[in-house]
Amino acid sequence: MQEQELESVVIRFAGDSGDGMQLTGTQFTNTAALFGNDLATFPDFPAEIRAPQGTLAGVSGFQIHFGATAIHTPGDQSDVLVAMNVAALKANIKNLKKGGVIIANSDGFDAKNLRLANVPEAENPLIDGSLEAYDVKTIDVTKITRSALADSGLGVKEIDRCKNMFVLGLIYWMYHRPMESSIKFIQSKFGKNEAVMNANLKVLQAGWNYGETTEMFANRYNVAPAKMEPGVYRSIMGNEAVAMGIIAASVKSKLPVFYGTYPITPASDVLHELSKHKAFGVKTFQAEDEIAGICASIGAAFGGNLAITGSSGPGIALKTEAIGLATMLELPLVIINVQRAGPSTGLPTKTEQADLLQSFYGRNGECPVLVLAAQSPADCFDMAFEACKLALNHMIPVFFLSDGYIANGSEPWKFPSQDALPEIDITFALHNPEQSKFLPYQRDEKLARPWAIPGTPGLEHRIGGLEKQHITGNISYDPANHEFMVKLRQEKVDQVANYIPEQNIDNGPETGDVLILGWGGTYGALKTATAKLIEEGHSVAHAHLRYLNPFPKNLGALLRNYKKVVVPELNNGQLVKIIRDKYFVDAIPFNKIQGQPFMAHEVIQQIKNILAS
Repeated sequence: MQEQELESVVIRFAGDSGDGMQLTGTQFTNTAALFGNDLATFPDFPAEIRAPQGTLAGVSGFQIHFGATAIHTPGDQSDVLVAMNVAALKANIKNLKKGGVIIANSDGFDAKNLRLANVPEAENPLIDGSLEAYDVKTIDVTKITRSALADSGLGVKEIDRCKNMFVLGLIYWMYHRPMESSIKFIQSKFGKNEAVMNANLKVLQAGWNYGETTEMFANRYNVAPAKMEPGVYRSIMGNEAVAMGIIAASVKSKLPVFYGTYPITPASDVLHELSKHKAFGVKTFQAEDEIAGICASIGAAFGGNLAITGSSGPGIALKTEAIGLATMLELPLVIINVQRAGPSTGLPTKTEQADLLQSFYGRNGECPVLVLAAQSPADCFDMAFEACKLALNHMIPVFFLSDGYIANGSEPWKFPSQDALPEIDITFALHNPEQSKFLPYQRDEKLARPWAIPGTPGLEHRIGGLEKQHITGNISYDPANHEFMVKLRQEKVDQVANYIPEQNIDNGPETGDVLILGWGGTYGALKTATAKLIEEGHSVAHAHLRYLNPFPKNLGALLRNYKKVVVPELNNGQLVKIIRDKYFVDAIPFNKIQGQPFMAHEVIQQIKNILAS
């Protein structure tokens, strides 16, 4: 047996949604992170909780790209495909490299599974020669699992649920990865059911032993730890990072968190994670609907809390009137939108960037709010923290945009020290004896109004959705005052540009032929594509926007340093419209609307086509 050194590897785990591929991928991810590899992941699962077994629509996948070098995407093509049935193979074979390894569970290629996947029995890919371009390892995972647990006392269904642990043990053996982390996980998860715990541990070891004893595998592989900046790291998913960023902002502002929401894919995990941290003073409220969730958060903001609400596109649509109320009241509120494919219910477990125009304009009247977007799972921490800071410092609602890809994806995250995070100074209004009456809309240099906590003596004032008179906050129907207040609220948003960083070039020259301008979860694919294009000698640069409303002050000048500006988006062209409108730049759209992230090679080919035109 040969030992082979590899710089990076892409593994795709695929099977029915009940085969445990998400758990298998997550466990391997955690182990790779502990080992010191850089990595990126892409969980890809059906919308149904229990999708039709054996069908293409029911295939659940988890892709991990790990390596000894910097990793920015889950990989365009996989080196290894674990296919638990024929549907998993059929759905994913197109993205497997020629010569790549297929680990196929032969039990998933019987007559029933072939029929469910619409594959004629005579065209069984394991025997018809169609996989000659690949290194196929056919293993009856189901049979081996049942044999290993014949004396366990468990039923067949419980035994079959353990077969993903066989796959995990085998992959650990292939890549010299220790099993201790997964052993501890199994002991913790199933500790109250000793029979199930022991069954999973036994099958995990059986997978390792199979690799050790079979002659099927000619190679084992070594992927060294990545050279990363010194520090303490952990693997983190985007939604987890959002929750931690909010908690960090709570600590730095010394304000309790109130999170009012209603569950929705793919935003629910923010609620789940925040609910674990009551020790930090976090209050989570699962309301009866989206409207109640945001209205409760507005009440919490009025009462002096760090107020957050969260949803995905359909839920944000329900929140729009209340967002207008928060804008009129000028209260600090963070609105999390973990975007998914739409419209309506759309593709609830698939990613999209289709809510940018909604965050800019999707409310009645002139209702400007700040808009920020994270670019990666780890960046969700930084931008969630920043959203909280800006909301509190400027007394304004802030949209924080994530998407299904980065929300469920993961990457190594270096723990920030508490000292490295800026303080968020909060000053509540106090009664001024020299002032006969409290003026709730009197403003500071940021145009922020005072934050008056209800019940504070001398600070009695009226709030509501009707237009406010300048300074006094009284209800006003005066036409001139309304126009003044509309423009003032817009100016308040525009002035935030003075308090955010200028836009930088992520990679490439300061002037050149093409600027790739991205936002949100497209970051990894655009960064990887740009590096490859520069390596090939093209005059291409990449800039990624995290502040979208307002834009950084230098963005217009930066755009004019390039002959062409290309805007790749997972929508039908939204940022490109705003860029054209604001800067009169003939930006070129590049759109993908398939519920799937960009692959680096797609971006490379598109830029080459544009350069050649």
